[in-house]
Amino acid sequence: MQHKYNGVLVINKEKGYTSFDAVSVLRGILKMKKIGHTGTLDPDAEGVLPVCLGNATKLVNYLTDSGKEYTARGRFGISTDTEDMTGTVISSKEILVEERPSKEDITGTFSYFSGGYDQIPPMYSAKKVNGKRLYELAREGKQIERTPCFVRIEEIELLSYDYPVFDLRIKCGKGTYIRSLIRDIGEKLKIPAVMESLKRTCAAGFSIKDALTLEEVRQIAGNGGILNAIKSVETVFCDLPELRVRGRDDSLLKNGNTLNNDKGLPDGDYRVYTEDGRFAAVYTISGNTARPKGMFL
Repeated sequence: MQHKYNGVLVINKEKGYTSFDAVSVLRGILKMKKIGHTGTLDPDAEGVLPVCLGNATKLVNYLTDSGKEYTARGRFGISTDTEDMTGTVISSKEILVEERPSKEDITGTFSYFSGGYDQIPPMYSAKKVNGKRLYELAREGKQIERTPCFVRIEEIELLSYDYPVFDLRIKCGKGTYIRSLIRDIGEKLKIPAVMESLKRTCAAGFSIKDALTLEEVRQIAGNGGILNAIKSVETVFCDLPELRVRGRDDSLLKNGNTLNNDKGLPDGDYRVYTEDGRFAAVYTISGNTARPKGMFL
């Protein structure tokens, strides 16, 4: 099936929109239905939201699983039921000047989180327990025991601090709740803490500098330049080594068949091209065999 556009559009989601809202607006602007986003951002969060168009919707799971980077502002002294400023305050604590944590106290907690840790997800989240999303239970006034999930924290940096406010940069893996990380930093310091704001600065290798607001997309589309804003599927895999097939392997590739690793290439993922140079797929080599991971021809 031919789609109007195929590729990735990097959106700079603004506050007030859900990720689904952003997709809905894009469907209206681009006049196409097959659009999917690659990782939910809360309505109050902003920043990078890669959106897949047409055949590139095959990328959604791949991009959702990729690492992300955020800047976030936390606030000491209060905690809320949502773990951000949209919720109801459930505790507050006045901290005497001489008892306030220093920069060193804050950064001293980072060693606990660095590399990853078992994080308890917030009640107001989309995680499912017994077939029901946690936020649905929370809205019914129910609090349930949540199973901690291991989340990967690759980097965490204190950007600035002026009590009670502190700014962080976090590079992390799939499924990390930044508001829960801020909650946990507070717990380590024995002070309530809440997330005040959140901005995703990088996702799936796309930076905030690559991103367009919905209004910018509308203007570009109106001027006929939208194709220049759409990243090709190939772009997503630019860090992978290239493999070009020839002869019989060209037919096997186009049909999504397993290939032989005749060249003895190292194990791993490869972006694979047809004999005439078209990007076709991502294959995973394991030993003497190369199997398709995703077909995009």
